[in-house]
Amino acid sequence: MGINKCIDLLKEGQPFYATHTPELTYDAGVELAQTWADMILIDFEHRHFDVGGLGDFMKGLKAGGPTPSGHLTPTVVTTLPHNAISVDEVRHNAWQMRHALTTGVHGLLHTHARDPEAVKWFVAACRYPFQKLARDIIPEGLRGGGGQGIPAEIWGLSPREYVEIADPWPLNPNGELLLGLKIEDRHSLPNADEIASVPGIGFAEWGPGDMGMSHGNPDAHDPPYHDYMDHSRYTIKGALDKAGVGFYSSW
Repeated sequence: MGINKCIDLLKEGQPFYATHTPELTYDAGVELAQTWADMILIDFEHRHFDVGGLGDFMKGLKAGGPTPSGHLTPTVVTTLPHNAISVDEVRHNAWQMRHALTTGVHGLLHTHARDPEAVKWFVAACRYPFQKLARDIIPEGLRGGGGQGIPAEIWGLSPREYVEIADPWPLNPNGELLLGLKIEDRHSLPNADEIASVPGIGFAEWGPGDMGMSHGNPDAHDPPYHDYMDHSRYTIKGALDKAGVGFYSSW
């Protein structure tokens, strides 16, 4: 058994299921530690970037564990306030990845992934610079030393053990960090194959709500879909299947 339950499930070819928390507090973490879900997804895409609250929540999860599956906590993944539209946007906001990961979360889900080069920098922003795997493709890691103590405690590790395995899976077969993408607008479709094949991405979704908006439909989240929505979904799922990346979708 690893640290990250969702990675354990993906390795077995199994789906994972997510829930949300109504608030980021220590008590909410204690209560949700026994959740039925494999993953707790934190929304920083639309809500304020409350890293302090996230840190309290993670400590509560640890105190309320272990989970029914035996993991110390459920997998916790957060979205981010910025998008993965361009390299500059990702590089200039690398501090957001660093601050979120320092709370002990197990992964990040980046939004509006349009450019494979921006996705490479997303992966780099989540890695320590001493990691060498796929360095011919992924830039040198941007995550610095000094903040590993808190996440190491959440993960039940020493700081040295933490930095060794806080690396994206499946790029690193021993990694326990799960990075995901929302490939969620029409601008991403021509690049779907390249985006899906970036090393270090463990799962992705097609974001039907934003996909529909990018096609001019303000309310296209749920099926039945127009033909252009079905085409978008199949394009993205096909790219993920070819790359061996999990497709995160309710249908």
